[in-house]
Amino acid sequence: MLPPSRGLLWFGLVLGSVCASLESAAPGNSAADALNVLLIIVDDLRPSLGCYRDKLIRSPNIDQLASHSLLFQNAFAQQAVCAPSRVSFLTGRRPDTTRLYDFSSYWRVHAGNFSTIPQYFKENGYVTLSVGKVFHPGISSNHSDDSPYSWSLPAYHPSSEKYENTKTCRGPDGELHANLLCPVDVADVPEGTLPDKQSTEQAIRLLEKMKTSASPFFLAVGYHKPHIPFRYPKEFQKLYPLENITLAPDPQVPAGLPPVAYNPWMDIRQREDVQALNLSVPYGPVPADFQRKIRQSYFASVSYVDTQVGQLLSALDELQLASSTVVVLTSDHGWALGEHGEWAKYSNFDVTTRVPLMFYVPGRTAPLPEAGEKLFPYIDPFDSASEPMEPGRQAVDLVELLSLFPTLAGLAGLRVPPRCPIPSFHVQLCREGRNLLKHFQFRAVEGDPPVHANPRELVAYSQYPRPADSPQWNSDKPSLKDIKIMGYSIRTIDYRYTVWVGFNPQEFLANFSDIHAGELYFVDSDPLQDHNVYNDSQGGALPWSLMP
Repeated sequence: MLPPSRGLLWFGLVLGSVCASLESAAPGNSAADALNVLLIIVDDLRPSLGCYRDKLIRSPNIDQLASHSLLFQNAFAQQAVCAPSRVSFLTGRRPDTTRLYDFSSYWRVHAGNFSTIPQYFKENGYVTLSVGKVFHPGISSNHSDDSPYSWSLPAYHPSSEKYENTKTCRGPDGELHANLLCPVDVADVPEGTLPDKQSTEQAIRLLEKMKTSASPFFLAVGYHKPHIPFRYPKEFQKLYPLENITLAPDPQVPAGLPPVAYNPWMDIRQREDVQALNLSVPYGPVPADFQRKIRQSYFASVSYVDTQVGQLLSALDELQLASSTVVVLTSDHGWALGEHGEWAKYSNFDVTTRVPLMFYVPGRTAPLPEAGEKLFPYIDPFDSASEPMEPGRQAVDLVELLSLFPTLAGLAGLRVPPRCPIPSFHVQLCREGRNLLKHFQFRAVEGDPPVHANPRELVAYSQYPRPADSPQWNSDKPSLKDIKIMGYSIRTIDYRYTVWVGFNPQEFLANFSDIHAGELYFVDSDPLQDHNVYNDSQGGALPWSLMP
C-alpha cells in the first residue's frame, strides 16, 4: 500500500473527530450494517469500452467491474457539458431546475437550496469524501466543491492538475507546446506525475483510513481523462497503432442537420497542433490522418484511465472492502470523435449524451466474495493473454443519470427521496429521476417474466442551449445571458426527437410556439442519426406532452 503523507496524518486526526461525532448522531441503520459507496466518475467518457461491445478498446479493469455489475446499455446525460451535467445528476434535478446551463452560477444561490447525493449520505451518518473532479470546479460549485454541505472533509484536487493546459507536450520540433494530442513521458512532466495517478493514490489512502473507521463511507473519485487535452503516458499509444484506427463511420456533416444543432468544437481549435492545421470555421473538416490521431489518443486515454480504475478496485479488494461497498462507474457525458463532423460534446446526439453506467452491489449483482477471493484483481491492458470479459447482468431500458440519486440511496438502505412537485425550487430534498431499484430484482428462475418499465417511462430527456441559429464562436458554451435558443430532446427506444425553441434567459422560459428547427431520427433505420426526417414528418406531430 502507499505510504502516508503529512496531509494524510492531518486527515487521520480530522477523520477521527468526524467519525466520533457521526457515531453519536447517525440515524437509521447501524454503521456495521451500512454499505459503503464508491462512485467513480470519468470525464467525457462515451461507452467506448469492451463491456459495451467495442472490440478495439482495451479496458479490462472496467470490463471486469462490469462482469460483476448490472450494466445499463442505454443511459443518458441531461446536458452534454461538464458543470450542468454534474450538478444535475448530483442533485437529482434537471438543468431547467438547477438553472445551470453554463459554468457561471451556483444552484443554491440562483435556483434553490437543493440537497446533493453526498450531502444526503453525510446527513445519514456517512463520511463523505471527494477526490479529483467530482463537482466541476469554480463558480458552479461555489469554488469549494459544494463544501461544507456535501463533504465531511475538504475535497482533494491533485497538485499536478494545474499543468493540464500548459505547454507540457513535446512536439516533433523538440519544443514544448499546449497541444490537443499530448502523449508524455511521465518522468519528464512537472512533478513527475499526472492528475489521475495522484487521484488514485489519494483514494487508496482514504480507503486505507476508512477500513478502520466505525462509520460507513461515501467516496467519490473523479478522473480527468479522456477529457482534452489528451495528456497521458505515451506507452498507451502502443495499444492503438494508427493503421488499426478507422475514421468515424459518418465523418461528414449530415445534409439535413439544422445549423443550430451543429457545434463548431471551438475548444480543440485553440490547441497549438490544431491551430497549425488552419481549419476553416465552423465546419472544418479535419484532415483524415489527424482524425485518426485524435481517435488514437482518445482511446489511449481511456486505457490509461482503465489502469487507474483497476488499481483503485484492486485496493478495495486487498482491504477486504469489496463485500461491503457498492461501486458505481459512470461519466458526465460522451464525446464525438468525428461523428457528424464534430469533435466535442455540446450536442443532443446519442454520441454525446449516452454514457456508461454500471452498479456493482455485493450479494446482489454478484455473489459475496469467499474468504481470500479477489473480485477485482488488477489486469494489465498490455497483457495480450487476458481474455475479454462479458458483462454480468444487463438492462436495455432507457435510463437517465438523474436516477443516480434515488437508486444509490435505495441500494444503501436509505429512504429514497420523494418525487419532486412542480415546481420544486422551494423543496430541498426531492428527486426528478426514476428509482432504478426494480432493475435489481433479478429473476430467481430463468423462466420468470422480466421486470419492464412502463413504456411511458422509457424516455430520456436531454437539452442544449445555443446563442444563435447558426454556429458561431460561443455556440459550444454560451453564457446564460447569451442563450437565445434551447434544444430539447426526447430519446425513446424508437427515435430521437429534438426541437430548438426560443428561450428567455432572464425568465428561464422556453417558448414552444417559437420553433427554430427540429430533428427526428429513427433508431432502427438510422442508428447513427444522420438522416433528419423532421420536415418529412412535419415535426409537431410527436408528443411533447411527454416532457417532464
